[in-house]
Amino acid sequence: MARVTGKRVGLERRPGCFKATEANLADIAAAVRRARNPLRGKTAIALKVGAVINRHKMAKHFELTIGDDSFVFRRKVEAIAEEAALDGIYVVRTGLPTDVLGDAATVSAYKRLCGVERAFRSLKTVDLEIRPIFHWASPRVKAHVMLCMLAYYLEFHMRAKLGPLLYDDTDKEVAAAMRNSPVAKAQRSPSAQRKQTTGLTADGLPVQSFQSLLADLATYCRIQATTALNDKYEFTVYSRPNPTQTRAFELLAITPDRTQ
Repeated sequence: MARVTGKRVGLERRPGCFKATEANLADIAAAVRRARNPLRGKTAIALKVGAVINRHKMAKHFELTIGDDSFVFRRKVEAIAEEAALDGIYVVRTGLPTDVLGDAATVSAYKRLCGVERAFRSLKTVDLEIRPIFHWASPRVKAHVMLCMLAYYLEFHMRAKLGPLLYDDTDKEVAAAMRNSPVAKAQRSPSAQRKQTTGLTADGLPVQSFQSLLADLATYCRIQATTALNDKYEFTVYSRPNPTQTRAFELLAITPDRTQ
């Protein structure tokens, strides 16, 4: 038998949104009623209302009556009651027995799907830009996608190794221990929070995004040069790495000037 687990969702979890929306609308109503310099004109009132009514996704729960010199609002009590009756839980269903995958592990496995979504976003737009594909023949399209998958595989492992230089949270076990439930909001570890607030790594280097770090590494040069006296004699010169590049090479366990 399949097992299910989940958490409560719906209008009952959003009382603050109702109160905030009503407070904003009440301010507009007061501006319409005030004796000195009142808010007038149906268009002007509607613009004010439009700026706040859906700020908390509450527009459908209020009935609005706007006139040239009047504004009245009320909750749609009946519609809210009908929607509240449909409030329920997000359900995660699995056919695996508890000894193989417990409730907490089931929810955690489901939440890890966000990593798959990030991977597709990275492939399509952010990093590798697999789209648009300027190929028509099926073998070429498949080859293009295969190369992009290999590139993402390389990026995945580079991110893991370069984590101390990035905003990425490298203390995932510590972050996971800070959550009292797998359905609770994800937490960042103290080390990740420190990187976020200070902008510095544990080594005192500036924290980078993956893209900016690659741009920094791209300035490291390998130069093939010749002498002025004999252009047939070639020798190789490497630029001197800056501190960020030096640390990145250490994390990647490579020595570029010794790589043939």
